[in-house]
Order: sequence, then structure tokens, then C-alpha cells
Amino acid sequence: MLLQAAALAALALSAGAVSAAAAAAVVLGVGTALVYPTLIAAVSDAVTPVARASIVGVYRFWRDMGYVAGALIAGVIADTLGFGAAIAIVAALSAISGLWVLFDMPARRTPAPAPASNPPATPAHTTA
Repeated sequence: MLLQAAALAALALSAGAVSAAAAAAVVLGVGTALVYPTLIAAVSDAVTPVARASIVGVYRFWRDMGYVAGALIAGVIADTLGFGAAIAIVAALSAISGLWVLFDMPARRTPAPAPASNPPATPAHTTA
């Protein structure tokens, strides 16, 4: 999310320069490629396998509704304040989201594997 925010900020500051906007678009694409599978994996990991399909469906519904609402709100902002301001606001919201996750989301640590026990020094069976 922070990479996306940086790319959006660069796009907002590009002032229509094609090379700067194209570079920002590439970085935005990389950021999006990192975020999409991570979010869906986080949702999938948080629920049992039985509930996974319906929960992923709910997640995707609200994500897609965010696209609709975001486009409408960004359009109103762009009409009011200009395209650069609308993109800058989206960049700020993306940065806030990324920082929120960075500082508020608990780290999920996997337990360390148990140390392997040493084999006994003497054989378990003896022959007489």
C-alpha cells in the first residue's frame, strides 16, 4: 500500500509529464501486484476452509463496492479541486491504510521448530 501511495503521489506531482506519469504507472502496477494476492491470502488465512469461499466472496463484494464508491467520490473531487488533488487524496488514503496495517496489524510468527533430539549413545538393542 505504501508503494502504491508513493506511485500515486508521484503521479499527482507529474503535472502531466508523460515520462513521469508512465514511471509512476509502472510503480503503481508493481504495488498493486503485491497488494492483491496478499489481501486475498490474508482473508483466506483468517477463516476455516469451510467458510473460505463465502468469506472471500464477501471480501470481493466490498472491495468492488469500494471501486464504485471511490470512483464516484474521486470524480466529484476531480471536478471540484482538479485531477491532481483527487489523485493526491487517494495517495494519502493509501498511505494511511498502509501505515495503519504496518503499526496496528499484529505480527504472525510461526513457532520455531523443536530442536532435534540427539540419538542415544548406545544402541537400543543388544545382541548376546
